[in-house]
Amino acid sequence: MERYLALELAGTIRHDGNGGVADDLSDVAGLDAWIAERVALLDGVDARSLVADEAARAAVVALRAAVRALFARAVRPGPPSPADAHRLLPVEEALRRINAAAAAQPVTPWLDWPEALPPARRLAPSPVDPLTGLTAALARDAVDFLAGPLRERLRACTAPRCVRYFLQEHGRQEFCKASCGNRARAARHYRRHRAAQPSQAASGSAQSSHGVSGSAQPSQAAISASDTPPATVESTTASRANDSARP
Repeated sequence: MERYLALELAGTIRHDGNGGVADDLSDVAGLDAWIAERVALLDGVDARSLVADEAARAAVVALRAAVRALFARAVRPGPPSPADAHRLLPVEEALRRINAAAAAQPVTPWLDWPEALPPARRLAPSPVDPLTGLTAALARDAVDFLAGPLRERLRACTAPRCVRYFLQEHGRQEFCKASCGNRARAARHYRRHRAAQPSQAASGSAQSSHGVSGSAQPSQAAISASDTPPATVESTTASRANDSARP
């Protein structure tokens, strides 16, 4: 699977597995580990000479904020990642940061054409200090990512608690990975179950009330007897007594 520095930089803000948000660049050690795992992607960057200190961390985090703000713009009208949706940089500031970092290291294009391979365009960065080289490489990748066709596939995962941006593999893909899809389906099932409970309870209560009122209703015979006037009952009894006394 092809990797993209801009997407991986944005992905250093992630779900921590416990309902919160983790920051892989929250300290200098985190930055050092992140760079070490991406030396192969940092073409032209003297990453091994970079001293990962607080100034370096602050510079990379500032660039990450710009990338995530532009990612949020790129996924419109869809929702941005909820991790920082309420505190995104203004687009103008995000663009300024990206362009300034990219411009800090001039590059020269050159043609590479090995035997038995197609020609390729390469970039030869001008010599700069390692931190400037790092932020320039990250900014150049963000420019290429957002100005190219990959932008149309960028989405924010909509699964509960997920805060990642990802590239769609097909048009119906909503989630960055299978576990997020499973979690979203479980959440929908739970919401439907909870919504059905009040109506079920109301139906059971109505049936119970109907049963009580039915048992309280008197029988038709009882209604007929109670509706017969007392005088009529007595007259009928006396007539039967006279008939039995006749020879």
